[in-house]
Amino acid sequence: MVDIVEILIHWHAGRSQSQIASSLGLDRKTVKKYVDPAVAAGLSPGGGPVRSPQEWGELVREWLPQLADTRLRQTTWPQIEAHRDYIVSMLNAGVSKQTIWQRLRDEAGLTASMSSLKRYVEANLAEQDQRAKVTVLRDDPPPGEEAQIDYGYLGSWTDPVGGRRRRIWAFVMVLACSRLMFVRPVLTMDQQAWTQAHVEAFTFFGGVPARLVPDNLRTGVARPDLYDPKINRSYAELAHHYATLVDPARRGKPKDKPRVERPMPYIRDSFWRGREWTSLAQMQSAALDWCREVAGARSCRPLDGASPISVFAAIESEALIVLPRKDFVLADWTTGTVGPDIHVKAGKTLYSVPWRHIGRRVDVRSTYSMVQIFDRGELIATHVRKPFGKQSDLSHYPPEKIAFAMRGPTWCRNRATEIGESTVAVIAELLSENALFRLRAAQGVLGLADKHGTARLELACAKAITVGDPSYRTIKGILVAGLETDPPPPSTGDGGAAAFLHGPSRLFGNVMALPNPNSPAAIAATTTNTDRDDDARDGAADLDRDEGVSA
Repeated sequence: MVDIVEILIHWHAGRSQSQIASSLGLDRKTVKKYVDPAVAAGLSPGGGPVRSPQEWGELVREWLPQLADTRLRQTTWPQIEAHRDYIVSMLNAGVSKQTIWQRLRDEAGLTASMSSLKRYVEANLAEQDQRAKVTVLRDDPPPGEEAQIDYGYLGSWTDPVGGRRRRIWAFVMVLACSRLMFVRPVLTMDQQAWTQAHVEAFTFFGGVPARLVPDNLRTGVARPDLYDPKINRSYAELAHHYATLVDPARRGKPKDKPRVERPMPYIRDSFWRGREWTSLAQMQSAALDWCREVAGARSCRPLDGASPISVFAAIESEALIVLPRKDFVLADWTTGTVGPDIHVKAGKTLYSVPWRHIGRRVDVRSTYSMVQIFDRGELIATHVRKPFGKQSDLSHYPPEKIAFAMRGPTWCRNRATEIGESTVAVIAELLSENALFRLRAAQGVLGLADKHGTARLELACAKAITVGDPSYRTIKGILVAGLETDPPPPSTGDGGAAAFLHGPSRLFGNVMALPNPNSPAAIAATTTNTDRDDDARDGAADLDRDEGVSA
């Protein structure tokens, strides 16, 4: 009543609704709600006599009787009281009163307003309402026990090389005891950037905390779970190397890692804003200096005014786990399915695996120099890393699928040496020119030894050389017919000419015995030939005339 009377006094004095809302810290709609009854009653700003607060109170009781009689407000409480147990359970679960009212309205048909629900809770369930708001302060962990990790957005940066606009993120690791922080600006938040930032942070601190509390990023936690989270393979490998424990924060619970959540605005303001950067390397170097000289030297209230770097040097540096002597090798783990071509994709490159693993889901571990492929924890293939393309090992194929690729010219020559001199001569002849083009024929000749034996093949090659045709077809025909042991055919004196040619006596017999051109038989033959030529010319002329008529 006092507040409404004050609104009406200001309004009647001539102040606008906007001025009243600004002056009293109210919403304009609230001011309008209580001014409208006065306007409806015929009153206007500055009009009529000046009224006292008591007189305005009488008018308010007349215009808004529900505010004057508190008993009227409790007419809706019985239907709210029917849901008391539900409201208590929701408050204990941390559900807001706005959401409780919305659910009761939509699911239980509650007609009371949200304001009525809030008044009911304040009057009857104040203890449960306050209990849900209680925050338990965590004790500071012992020195070297815990480090909290998160990413925070810094801002945009124009890369001088190319003028491209880039988004910059800050990887932040804070030691929970001394509050000493490590900040590393990055362009991407992929697996390699996440792992590399951890390595640099451990180097900066000169040791490793016993427990890491990261956010539930996929680069750190593959499957968030309160009781049994699944840690990313690459992250688990890093934790094993440094002998530390990964204990992710609960999803949607930033209070699980307040040491790293609170400094984010401070990092953006003190380190990032208002500075010019020439490269990412300059940012990262400047961030290390800022962590030591500015953030590390600041007066920290939770440390009773001491600086984080002084507390770190006094009690926490010696409590950290000693860094391992062997450097950590950054590795990226991916999964893929082996295709019918016995290759699996990792990045932009295809890598082969033994053909027996076709269709299997395998894990691929990639370092800067090597790629290892695992099937259910068993190492099945190792390759030298390539940036793109294909990396194949012929031994991963079935033997029959790669016979041509495995049995090259060198293999053919070595195999021929094992069989005999004639075979060596045949293979040398086949591979003398266009070795790759005639490689299949050489492989076929040597393959005949598997069916007919090396002794027979040697004899067949010798016979093929004797007959002058050392080809795959000839050698195979000799072996199929079993002719490798028959003596060669006698010479016909024709120099090995084909069967349809004859010797000199038969070839030039008609030339050596020509008839006398003056004999009666020769004259008759000449006359007959002349008549045939005349008849042929006459027939051709008749044909030309017929074609001309048709045209």
